Amino acid sequence: MANPREDPPPPKPESGETASAEARPAPALAGGPLPSSLPVMPLSDLVVFPFMVAPLLVNTKPSVRLVDEVVAGNRLLLLVLQKRPDQEDPGPEDLHRFGCAARVLKMLKFPDESTRVLVQGIRRARVTDFEKDSAFLRATIDPVDDVVLMDLETEALSRNATKIFSEVVTLSPHLADELKIAALNMEDAGKLADLIVANLNLPPTEKQKFLEMTDARARLIGLAPLLQKELEVLQLGTEIQTKVSHAMSKNQREYILREQLRQIHKELGESESGNGEIRDLKKRVEEAGLPADARKVADKEIERLAVIPSASAEYTVARTYLDWLIAMPWAKRTADLLDVARARRILDADHHGLKRVKARILEHLAILKLKPDKKGPILCFAGPPGVGKTSLGMSIAKALGRTFVRISLGGIRDEAEIRGHRRTYIGALPGRIIQGLRKAESNNPVFMLDEIDKVGADFRGDPSSALLEVLDPAQNASFSDHYLEVPFDLSRVLFITTANWLEPVPPALRDRMEVIEIPGYTDEEKLRIAADHLFPRQRDEHGLRGNQLRLPASTLRALIANYTREAGVRNLEREIAALCRKTGRLIVERKRRRMTVRPRDLHGLLGPIRFFNESAERVTEIGVATGLAWTPAGGEILFVEATRMPGKGNLLLTGSLGDVMRESAQAALSYVKTHAVGLKIAPDLFEKSDLHIHIPGGATPKDGPSAGVALAVALASLLARRKTLPSVAMTGEISLRGRVLPVGGVKEKVLAAARSGIRTILLPRKNLRDLEEVPVEIRRRLKFVPIRDVGQAFRKTLE
Repeated sequence: MANPREDPPPPKPESGETASAEARPAPALAGGPLPSSLPVMPLSDLVVFPFMVAPLLVNTKPSVRLVDEVVAGNRLLLLVLQKRPDQEDPGPEDLHRFGCAARVLKMLKFPDESTRVLVQGIRRARVTDFEKDSAFLRATIDPVDDVVLMDLETEALSRNATKIFSEVVTLSPHLADELKIAALNMEDAGKLADLIVANLNLPPTEKQKFLEMTDARARLIGLAPLLQKELEVLQLGTEIQTKVSHAMSKNQREYILREQLRQIHKELGESESGNGEIRDLKKRVEEAGLPADARKVADKEIERLAVIPSASAEYTVARTYLDWLIAMPWAKRTADLLDVARARRILDADHHGLKRVKARILEHLAILKLKPDKKGPILCFAGPPGVGKTSLGMSIAKALGRTFVRISLGGIRDEAEIRGHRRTYIGALPGRIIQGLRKAESNNPVFMLDEIDKVGADFRGDPSSALLEVLDPAQNASFSDHYLEVPFDLSRVLFITTANWLEPVPPALRDRMEVIEIPGYTDEEKLRIAADHLFPRQRDEHGLRGNQLRLPASTLRALIANYTREAGVRNLEREIAALCRKTGRLIVERKRRRMTVRPRDLHGLLGPIRFFNESAERVTEIGVATGLAWTPAGGEILFVEATRMPGKGNLLLTGSLGDVMRESAQAALSYVKTHAVGLKIAPDLFEKSDLHIHIPGGATPKDGPSAGVALAVALASLLARRKTLPSVAMTGEISLRGRVLPVGGVKEKVLAAARSGIRTILLPRKNLRDLEEVPVEIRRRLKFVPIRDVGQAFRKTLE
């Protein structure tokens, strides 16, 4: 297949020839009649007419071989247009049935194995049949002669076409002036029509239609509207270009006159900022208290603004930039309320528990009292949803007497959201950090960056990288936004970030933050929060007076145990809101003055119980063990189920298990095989059986090594035919030697076990120190069994 439009230059023609793709007059080739069969060269987007000279780039092996054979022979071939230009290896059905016989004038081979040929059209030819050669297509052809009737009408059509084509050549920058001379000297109407069609900007399919017209008069008639349209398009383009050039000249003239006017004002000693808007801007700059570098930039922009026409788009850009620069709180700050006792009362009134977080804020408050210029800390509250991370930031701002700013980073993928856009872009704005400070009107607010673990990245940049400067106390004193392009001091800002889990946060960013874990709440803590905070707030929001609706502690306990299962209290508040709506409706419809919701009323108001304590029921069969897992939403219990079937010793793992958990299952099986005698398991049982381990909840991906003990216990229970004790859960990583290794997330796992009715927990001995973080009331309800090896786990769990 040949491509006529490649970037490398065509081979230089010999004297009297041309290598341009434009049709030019050429002498008729001497020789006898055409052969009845010619090799076919498919063309992707070029139509060659008789007497037209054109260069072709041949880059496929079949076409290169075709050219080689043609050049070695009579140099004749048939050029045919493809029906689809993107067809790589066209067949007979992909080619038009009408082409142009041509002669190869010159051939050049290049080092990249491509070949360039210069061809000249000879005569129209109709394809009567295609025949497949060993290497390329051949076609049986029927040469077609032009029908030229030179009467008055044909003469008039020729003159009109020549006139319009001459004007097209004059206006078009892509057509050579010699084409005009060639058209004026062309006496044959058919050749004139072919010359014009070959050089008009027409699609190949349109040119193919003219190639298939054998009547010269018909071709001239078809060309008339196309030539007229091309001429009108070129005239319109020339008119538009003239207007644009005139407008540019006008703007240059205005600029010169304004420069002269500025010099005249300067010589007369008159103020250049005589208009009221410039005076107002200068006054605002004086009052804004800008630092030296920002003041220098502002003065320069005002000087530039004074000489820009107010109707110019550049004037609006400069004015918007000055407004942002002046409105920033360079020297504005709120006075900190350094009363530690007052701050403690506010934090205790707004949030129950969270002792570690409150202690950290009170420590910062005390240090500010000792050293007022202390830089703000970078805190990260990490915990499951619904534990009050965002509302805690608002309470901290209230306790410190500072303004509170919150931006959500969830789903942000553009670095410009943090650093802003450069002013070269239309509609550019500062990043969210600068926008938040302007909104706060203070340079020391409590600034919360919510959901920092959900920041993304794509081709527009990585926002996490931009946050490295914002959240680094050693760098943020000179934070530079791409829009402002002057440093702004963020060292006085108290930054607080929130995350559900820290794994997605880049290590470099995590290292810059002081992480404070906020674990899930116990049932007793949820009861206190619901009674002291959630219920009063929802009751007020639903317009109920204090005595119209009562929720006793027993009702709240039933609500927590049977209708919610979460680490936080968000769903609990949602259920309390549902009770307020439903009981409020009953009060209005029944004209009752008050109502008390008892535990037995919950079924009628909220529907059937949604969560059951099923741990004891799930482990009544052999091959089932209860494990403990950590998730970003808090702890969960999971059931490891194992079964056996006749087979050849294969192990099948299902339940959306990750690679680490799969390796833990392999290690557990290897340990059980090694200690089969002690467990009274028949040695040949492994070779005659296939084992299947499944962890329900297949739609939820699971991974991590902490289920190793539960996997080993489930396999031992199955193969030894011994049930596991009910209400016993376990966690811990195992080694091939049976050692039980420490794991993380112990507090969340213990809270999940307590919520699910577990009474005994097996955990690695080295994790006993983590129980100090578990509330006392939970520790009193549960029995903790420290284990060092898997054998201890078997003795404590198997009947």
